[in-house]
Amino acid sequence: MARIIIIDDAKFMRVTLTSILKKEHDIVGEGENGLEAVQLYEQLQPDLVTMDITMPEMNGLDAVKEIKKKYPDAKIIMCSAMGQQKMVLEAIEMGAKDFIVKPFDEVRVLEAVNRVLS
Repeated sequence: MARIIIIDDAKFMRVTLTSILKKEHDIVGEGENGLEAVQLYEQLQPDLVTMDITMPEMNGLDAVKEIKKKYPDAKIIMCSAMGQQKMVLEAIEMGAKDFIVKPFDEVRVLEAVNRVLS
């Protein structure tokens, strides 16, 4: 059972991801912006982070950059709405391992998470 942090500025999205992932994994933290993502990663050292791209204070791309700088082995999956392909590609170039598209498909989410964790 992996330890996962969920980062998204929309509470509804965090709740949705939690309900999908808690069946197989342990949700150890939640945050609503990139600054919280960096702080939670440092505190909790999770096995995986799911991260939204567009958030206030610090976006997901900057948070990936910060986390990967200190923790090069960090496993991060980006979450994006349709039409954010350019940002998703940028995130993957910065070290994100995969991406999942909103609205979330439970099978796709679990496949991506399990693939990145294996």
